[in-house]
Amino acid sequence: MERLCGPELPFWVANQTLHTDQPDLPVCFQLSVLSWVPCIYLWAVSPIYIFYLKKNNKGYIMMSIMNRFKTVFGLLLWVVCWTDLFYTFHETQQGMSQPPIFFITPLVLGMTMLLATFLIQFERLRGVQSSGILFIFWFLSVLCAIVPFRSKILLASSQVEVTDTLRFTTFYFYFGLVVLELILCCFNEKPPLFSNVVTDPNVCPESTAGFLSTITFWWFTSLAVKGFKMPLEAKDLWSLNQRDSSKAMVPKLLKEWEKEQAKSKSKQNLSNDVVYSKPPPSANNHIGGENGTSPEEVEVLLSNPKSVPRRPSFLRSLVRAFGPYFLIGSAYKLLQDVITFVNPQLLRMLISFIKQKGVPDWWGYSLAFLMFFTAFLQTLILHQHFQYCFITGMHVRTALIGAIYRKSLVITNAAKRSSTVGEVVNLMSVDAQRFVDLTTFLNMLWSAPLQIMLALYFLWQNLGPSVLAGVAVMILLIPFNAVIAMKSRAYQVEQMQHKDSRIKLMNEILNGIKVLKLYAWENSFKEKVLAIRQKELNVLKKAAYLGALSTMAWTSAPFLVALTTFAVYVTVDKNNILDAEKAFVSLALFNILRFPLNMLPQVISSLVQTSVSLKRIQNFLSHDELDPNSVDRKNTASDFSVSVVNGKFTWAKEDSPVLRDINVLVPQGSLLAVVGHVGCGKSSLISALLGEMEKLEGDVSIRGSVAYVPQQAWIQNATLRDNILFGNAYNEQKYGCVLEACALTPDLEVLPGGDMTEIGEKGINLSGGQRQRVGLARALYSDADVYLLDDPLSAVDAHVSKHIFDNLIGPEGALKGKTRILVTHGISYLPQVDNIMVMVDGRVSEMGSYQELLKQNGAFAEFLRNYALEDIIEDEAPGRIEDIKLANHQLILLAMIMCHVFAEEMINDEDLFPEDTLSNHIDMVDTEPGINEAKRKFIRQISIISADGETPRSRSVRRHGCSQRKHPEPQEKKQPQEMEKLIQAETTETGRVKLKVYLEYAKAVGLLLSVLICILYGCQSAAAIGANIWLSEWTNDALKNHTEDNVNMRVGVYAALGITQGVLVMISSFTLAMGNIGAARKLHHNLLANKLHTVQSFYDTTPIGRILNRFSKDIFVIDESLPSTVLMFLFTFFVSLSTMIVIISSTPIFAVVIAPLAFVYIFVQRFYVATSRQLKRLESVSRSPIYSHFSETITGSSVIRAFGRHSAFVCMSDMKVDENQKSYYPGIVSNRWLGVRIEFIGNCIVLFAALFAVTGKNDLSPGLVGLSVSYALQVTMSLNWMVRMTSDLENNIVAVERVKEYSETETEAPWEIEEKKPNPDWPMQGNVDFHNYSVRYREGLDLVLKNLTLSVKGGEKVGIVGRTGAGKSSMTLCLFRLLEAAEGEISIDDIKISEIGLHDLRSKLTIIPQEPVLFSGTLRMNLDPFEKYSDDEVWKVLEHSHLRKFVSNQPAKLEMECSEGGENLSVGQRQLVCLARALLRKTRILVLDEATAAVDLETDDLIQSTIRTQFEDCTVFTIAHRLNTIMDYTRVLVLDKGQIAEFDTPSNLISQRGIFYGMAKDAGLVS
Repeated sequence: MERLCGPELPFWVANQTLHTDQPDLPVCFQLSVLSWVPCIYLWAVSPIYIFYLKKNNKGYIMMSIMNRFKTVFGLLLWVVCWTDLFYTFHETQQGMSQPPIFFITPLVLGMTMLLATFLIQFERLRGVQSSGILFIFWFLSVLCAIVPFRSKILLASSQVEVTDTLRFTTFYFYFGLVVLELILCCFNEKPPLFSNVVTDPNVCPESTAGFLSTITFWWFTSLAVKGFKMPLEAKDLWSLNQRDSSKAMVPKLLKEWEKEQAKSKSKQNLSNDVVYSKPPPSANNHIGGENGTSPEEVEVLLSNPKSVPRRPSFLRSLVRAFGPYFLIGSAYKLLQDVITFVNPQLLRMLISFIKQKGVPDWWGYSLAFLMFFTAFLQTLILHQHFQYCFITGMHVRTALIGAIYRKSLVITNAAKRSSTVGEVVNLMSVDAQRFVDLTTFLNMLWSAPLQIMLALYFLWQNLGPSVLAGVAVMILLIPFNAVIAMKSRAYQVEQMQHKDSRIKLMNEILNGIKVLKLYAWENSFKEKVLAIRQKELNVLKKAAYLGALSTMAWTSAPFLVALTTFAVYVTVDKNNILDAEKAFVSLALFNILRFPLNMLPQVISSLVQTSVSLKRIQNFLSHDELDPNSVDRKNTASDFSVSVVNGKFTWAKEDSPVLRDINVLVPQGSLLAVVGHVGCGKSSLISALLGEMEKLEGDVSIRGSVAYVPQQAWIQNATLRDNILFGNAYNEQKYGCVLEACALTPDLEVLPGGDMTEIGEKGINLSGGQRQRVGLARALYSDADVYLLDDPLSAVDAHVSKHIFDNLIGPEGALKGKTRILVTHGISYLPQVDNIMVMVDGRVSEMGSYQELLKQNGAFAEFLRNYALEDIIEDEAPGRIEDIKLANHQLILLAMIMCHVFAEEMINDEDLFPEDTLSNHIDMVDTEPGINEAKRKFIRQISIISADGETPRSRSVRRHGCSQRKHPEPQEKKQPQEMEKLIQAETTETGRVKLKVYLEYAKAVGLLLSVLICILYGCQSAAAIGANIWLSEWTNDALKNHTEDNVNMRVGVYAALGITQGVLVMISSFTLAMGNIGAARKLHHNLLANKLHTVQSFYDTTPIGRILNRFSKDIFVIDESLPSTVLMFLFTFFVSLSTMIVIISSTPIFAVVIAPLAFVYIFVQRFYVATSRQLKRLESVSRSPIYSHFSETITGSSVIRAFGRHSAFVCMSDMKVDENQKSYYPGIVSNRWLGVRIEFIGNCIVLFAALFAVTGKNDLSPGLVGLSVSYALQVTMSLNWMVRMTSDLENNIVAVERVKEYSETETEAPWEIEEKKPNPDWPMQGNVDFHNYSVRYREGLDLVLKNLTLSVKGGEKVGIVGRTGAGKSSMTLCLFRLLEAAEGEISIDDIKISEIGLHDLRSKLTIIPQEPVLFSGTLRMNLDPFEKYSDDEVWKVLEHSHLRKFVSNQPAKLEMECSEGGENLSVGQRQLVCLARALLRKTRILVLDEATAAVDLETDDLIQSTIRTQFEDCTVFTIAHRLNTIMDYTRVLVLDKGQIAEFDTPSNLISQRGIFYGMAKDAGLVS
């Protein structure tokens, strides 16, 4: 340096710099180091930066006034610097030679200013609006110029006049210009010209944010403010940045994946062609010489057969696509890791500064500011790192979902069979989410070991080998934590199982709540639910014990480590003295160690999980794809619009072919019917024409576009109109014709919103027939050239199917002139088609017109003979078709029989059905008397036919088909109800949670317990503070030099305090867990009790799903999420509190600063919580559509492909993902925004703690300073977490509010009233009197029954008839008090029923409801849930209700399991079970709500005859739909509009010729 500055200007003078109260840096140092630092920085980064700008061009920016100023100032700076340079030359000429530094520095500075000016312009041309590189450069320049600025003023004030006037002046010019440049650099330029014009109304401000705004996330503030003022809605969210959208991300990943696949193929092809696979057979099978192998083949055979094909690695593609971006985040992380270790070193210097007397104060102040500055820098860098990681995670998720979605549309059926829809949806939701979770912490894989090594290095320097004792403790804790984690995972699984079974039971209870009320069975089911709940809580309790242990381990770990280290350190060697420096610096380092040690195991386990997910996704993306060229769509040569020549097809390459020797030529505009027995390959043929099957040989060509109607209609969750338009433009006239042809017009009148009715998932609110017709309408509207119709008429009623054939498919239908291929079973239409093709065993057996085929007397004639049986069966119910619903009832039977046959065949094939599902069908065929010989024969034939192998896929389709036809009923019942549900929207809470809710929760926990928990937490913090204060006292011993005396005492007390803290932590977290579990039990119990007592009208207006959600989601939150949130909240709250207490107690003046800091803290926290809460809600609302759309797409992929809507659906999926990311992205940023602000407050606390320590230096011991500053250093983390926890607490406490809301709904009258209990044998006679009785369904509705007065003697049989809506069912509900009287009363045997308890009333009446409801559980439980009766009685009842034979055939007899809703019994059997229930109760009064169409006539007759014999002496009320059942009753009551119209014996009523006579006439009972 001396050669540069010369001997007069020394580089460093200690007395002038450090040891003085007026420090100043020597001129040489100022001219060299301070001047060069910014220059070195700029020259180092500019090559990389210029290269980056060359690559990324955003269009140029017009020269603005600000830009001109920047440039001018830059040039002026260059001029100023070189003025100095030339002045030095001038001086040299004058003979005053200056040292070389005066030449070098101005030269370097001038060049650098030119570079900066060049960058200003280059950035403008490349469209950079705000430059971080230059900002840092100007900032460094100003920082370095402050020292000369001060020293020049000091110099001038000490001298009389300034000696070096020019340099003095130029320097101040220089300083002013640099400051101006820095200020200008803070502002943004205008956006570039010719950049894509942003038409977006709500563009994300991030793209235009300046450098400062970006690193502090200031641009997010506008949204935070908006969210604070009012709850955010979807429309307030910013649009997604282009770089984050599916459009940018998915192709990026797919491109890399395709490269990867191509690479592995090219490597494979060479070596493995012959070794691994036969070359594909070419058309004439002898290319390359007929005699033997070709030379290439020989070489290949000689090549190494062991080279296994290299599988394309999906990981590599992911890394290539997203690695570079992620690495930027990693670089930030590295920087942050290094900076983390600066603060403990500064703390050491601060403590040693406090120890020394007579050192200048400015040391302390500069240390305090340095601490603040490093902490602040660390904050900024850390959050940049997180931002990069989270965005990478978001990109990966977007790309994965997009890739999986695109793949699922093109995989072959063989591949589709290997994974269920649920599994593939899981790939999208669970597996993709794992990648997101991993990317956040992936850097910990290298960062954690790095941090641990650095920390250990510094600790070793500090305490020497004693550190190893502490490290040993840490290592011992790792397996301890691992074991706890394993155990708690096992408990979690167990708890989920209990939860599932509880929800399943609740679902049934809520679905059958009416029946439970009618039978007075609530208590039995309540016990069942509570039993499961008890198991669930027991598991929770075990998990809580573990949780308490792990919390203890996590909080005590740093303490135990410190204790062992310090104890070993002072006992190993007498000369080792523990002073404040060593103790508190070590504590700071141990606190740094805590995070990587806890994270590492988590990251590793997350990595393991993700690698599993990676494999699954890779396997899915490696599946075979359908060959788009297997069907030739360009065929223009031939006259045939569909032709198959020598076709041979299979579902999967490894299976045997399903279709062989297929030759079909369909002329343009003709109608071809494809017939054949079940499983002969009709549907497969359609699939082959669509290109859905693997084509082994032959050619398929189709001319023009295709429309396809699958056998099972595929309905989207959209409006009815959208389902029909399917992406085409709306044309009113055409649309009307389509509806007419598909017989949908009458249905639209029934649907609440007409064609704008929202159709639920899988078409849940349409009946089977309606769905099929919507499918047909979609095909017709698409106006294609070729129509492939796969048995579309099977799901609709006979008259509708005729209408559709005539108006749509047939020779005069809307499709005439189009080419139609119709798969059908309906024989009646065959004479009207152009050609018929008969298929047998996957071959075309004959083809020709109807007449031709009849003459041949081949397979077709045989087919007709078999299917004519169906017509015989149908004609066997003369005069009974009163209701269209019945017209299909034999078809249903037939469908059931067919189901049974296929089921049996499947059992032989693959165990698809559990055993018991079969037995009922078999039994039905045996016991139902109506099945005659013809049906038996028919069944035999079908079973012979279907014994031929049917392909698994078409078989499964057929199975669904049957199950659909089996219950056409429930669907139609469902519909109006569905619509009513859509009326009441659920109220979502917005805004802040009321204090009342927290109090409610505290009450549920128990107020005393709540106070106790807070006290325990307080004690635990007190113990921790105590231990640390003791430590600071201990370190002060070192100053007084009497350490050896009381080492043992010091260590002992320190240990005692620490262990007390550990024990208190454990007790407090355990008490908290017990309190939470108690609260969970109480809240669930109240909810359940209330729901079982709730009035029936509540269930009519509230969708079950909503109530169930309270039992599942909300109770889950109260069980699991809420306790951990409360725990973390209390923990962080007390840590923050104790920090404040410690700092204030050591430096009381700190209290002054707390108020403003707390104000800012609460301010930021309120903004954040309000915004983030809504963002979370929006995110979860927008997430489910992605998955439901996806599962819908998978089920309908063949339809989507057939209509050529592939890309439209990909677009829709991308939009849904982007919509979701739109609310996810601000959610990420809100956390960063919060982090930067809260940590800034934390850094301020560090700053003030250090500053006040310096000011109070003389009164403070080093131990206290160490204590207060080391506490301050940890507070940032707690503050940050505390806000997050407040936010989570608010989100989770809402569950308490929601459960509470449903625990306080209106309840019905009490179940039992002790003082009004009737006699046990009441009612003796069974007299029923209605006296001036009126009733309405709910408040505010009209009366349903008006002023009924009638009396019925015991033992009378009364039939109740009337038109729909006359109030027949209401009358029976009144007897059971499901509806309470508006006025008047009912009395039974002179006891007013309104005065006794509901259970006392209901248990004395019996009802056989219209719809049979069974619960899952044993059959015995379904008959007698309270176990009041003996087995003999139950068997006797089964005998009377014709179920004995069926039940005794079951292996489990009475313990036979009924599945949910009794699905494994036929509808008829379920009705008989309800009859058995009634027989078992055998009360004096029986109400029979006659089943309409759910039951076949035979079962109905059985029920009627049983009632006549078994209930001879009882009073019976029957609501009759079929009058013939009540013609022999004592009296008949005719209701009309809620009033009694007629009431007399049937014969009298007929002779009166009133309403009843009219009804009887309609039913054909009187002539």
